[in-house]
Amino acid sequence: MDEHVDDEFVRKARSGGWRSRAVFKLAELDEKYRLVRPGMTVVDLGAAPGAWSQYVARKLDGRGRVIAVDLLPMTGIPGVEVMQGDFGDDELLTGLEALLDGNQVDLVLSDMAPNISGVAAVDQPRAIHLAELALDFARQHLGPGGNLVAKVFQGEGFDDLVSEARKRFATVRVRKPRASRDRSREVYVVAQNYRVM
Repeated sequence: MDEHVDDEFVRKARSGGWRSRAVFKLAELDEKYRLVRPGMTVVDLGAAPGAWSQYVARKLDGRGRVIAVDLLPMTGIPGVEVMQGDFGDDELLTGLEALLDGNQVDLVLSDMAPNISGVAAVDQPRAIHLAELALDFARQHLGPGGNLVAKVFQGEGFDDLVSEARKRFATVRVRKPRASRDRSREVYVVAQNYRVM
């Protein structure tokens, strides 16, 4: 608890009116790779409590579309369409596709993570599965030149996931933003310039 209270990013999030410190992970990646631009359609998977959607909505400033998806309930954000449900559930995916109404997506964001049990042999496959779901959604719904940012935990299955991303994106980088805690195995796969096949 003390670590959380003393965390510079927690303090900055509070003072900036952000919903969580996670906003600084996306902000750093966006600053470096110019991910968010006006006019985009952005789908944010694993969105709660909503800092990433909040960041994107502020940056789009009404010129674009943000759809946030999470298993947990999320308080509304101006300029963001919120869907609650399990992203691994076909019913939710059908609803999301109906919302998109055949339109392509420009940016898929995924900060999805499983409930951590502390048992690596259980947690790692679950985490990789969520990243695979995000990659699969991106492959089906991104337009040409679209981008994906997905949280992944380093460990078994990680190299295969990055290899799969490289088959369809011109550039794939693995980055650990400053706001990620040092002890965490989380990194972000930043896949840019989707090639429609």
